[in-house]
Amino acid sequence: MNQGVKVTGMILSATPIGEYDKRLVILTKEKGKISAFAKGARRQNSPMMGTTNPFSFGEFLLYEGRTSYNVMQANISNYFMELTTDFEGAYYGFYFMEIADYYTKEYNDEREMLKLLYQTMRALSSGKIGRELVRYIFELKSLVVNGEAPEVFRCANCGVDDRKMVFSSKNHGIICSECVGIAPDGIRVSSATVYTLQYIVSSTIEKLYTFTVSEEVLGELKNVMKQYTSIQFDKKFKSLEILEMCLE
Repeated sequence: MNQGVKVTGMILSATPIGEYDKRLVILTKEKGKISAFAKGARRQNSPMMGTTNPFSFGEFLLYEGRTSYNVMQANISNYFMELTTDFEGAYYGFYFMEIADYYTKEYNDEREMLKLLYQTMRALSSGKIGRELVRYIFELKSLVVNGEAPEVFRCANCGVDDRKMVFSSKNHGIICSECVGIAPDGIRVSSATVYTLQYIVSSTIEKLYTFTVSEEVLGELKNVMKQYTSIQFDKKFKSLEILEMCLE
């Protein structure tokens, strides 16, 4: 008989199965992204009813069957309860979960993505910096973790770093004023925005959510990330569509 397997992770999604069960997708430190069944988790008296919801972070004791995992016990250390009663905050969180689900794989080393997701949810819940900024930081850093970071330290074409720049998604980074002819999609970015991009790309995850920006920089970040993610993300995220409709 298989022994229980203990993992640390965050529930990305929970789908009703049958009359009383749930199918969970959990991003774990030890096994990457896994699917697991929580039998009876939707029964009123089940001890797992409140511990098997999205955003829940903690330790999970799993039984490894022949074709799937089953959750035997959940010890949740952070439920991120602040988001459960906040429609806008919840959908920001669901969007971040969808991106994490999009990028991660089973049995892959996903510790950096798990750490990024956890720190992002903490920043989102605390409200110390604006949610829109949290979004752009997470989008860019998730691309960095996945090896798809744009070039933001020098011109992606000629390599100089001391001229005015535009951001070009087609050229995967910043393009200087001398090379701007190859960047018809170029978005003008100030030196402060370039510095912000550089900080997000190079900073440790623990230090990501420690700054704020001006409205001008936030607007430029919005334009850059909207253009760049439209090329890098080859799917539409349902939670983002709902979020943007609510923010209009």
